[in-house]
Amino acid sequence: MAEKQLKTVITQLQTGSTTSYATASTALSKAKLALLQLNALTPSPSLSPVLYTLARSTYEQGALYSIRAKKADAFTRYVAQLEPFYTSGAPKGVKPSAEQSKITGLYLLLLLTQGRYGEFHSQLESLTARGHDVEDDKFLGYPIRLERWLMEGSYDQVWRAMKRGEAPCDEYGVFSEILRAQIRSEIASSSERAYPSLPLSSTKSLLFLDSEGDVISYARSRGWLVRDSTIFFPDVDSSASTAEAGDGEAVMAGDKEMSQMVIKNTLGYARELETIV
Repeated sequence: MAEKQLKTVITQLQTGSTTSYATASTALSKAKLALLQLNALTPSPSLSPVLYTLARSTYEQGALYSIRAKKADAFTRYVAQLEPFYTSGAPKGVKPSAEQSKITGLYLLLLLTQGRYGEFHSQLESLTARGHDVEDDKFLGYPIRLERWLMEGSYDQVWRAMKRGEAPCDEYGVFSEILRAQIRSEIASSSERAYPSLPLSSTKSLLFLDSEGDVISYARSRGWLVRDSTIFFPDVDSSASTAEAGDGEAVMAGDKEMSQMVIKNTLGYARELETIV
């Protein structure tokens, strides 16, 4: 009886694309209760292929509904419950999960948006060790490319990927606004290091904001001075400690050069985008 009920619940979750998170949570609670009754909450050698697949599907649906509802903590718990299903050997006759790459890619994106780069690379190493072709997988390759561009400071590449709608599925779009805010903050920091001031119009393009009013609001939030259609940045060098003058100046010069390159690349893309639009 519990197995039949479990199959029904999983089918409803898989086909109910418009099901609310509250309704899905109730259904998932029933599914997990059924798994408990069937002694199938975790994978084991004695678990039948059918129950193994149903348990895995339960956690996968829980993960997907959680991310659609932007419930990061719930999503992370479901990913932890899926880990033994994805890393240990499945019973003979069990097909690979069609959702594994999608959910793993979503988890990589979550780590990326939370700045947990060490865990991000640990996940990639684990996937590679298990024989996954991470670069060519459409779900795994997307966060890998974003992470690489973010580390290089190629924010224009990240923005271009999001603007073109290159995310492999709708669930990945949940992270777009978070990444936009992070990129905007990084570009703002680079601007402060690279230049004493920038025209208001250029700053609007640079930060991918919709209006000069938005620029002024953002400038005030960062403590920038706005005067005569110009943004004046604080002197970050003078506010920082000036220890070890010789080497320190060389490092700051290198940082400034790198920041200017980032700004030029991003501003060039922003202007190109405006001419297209």
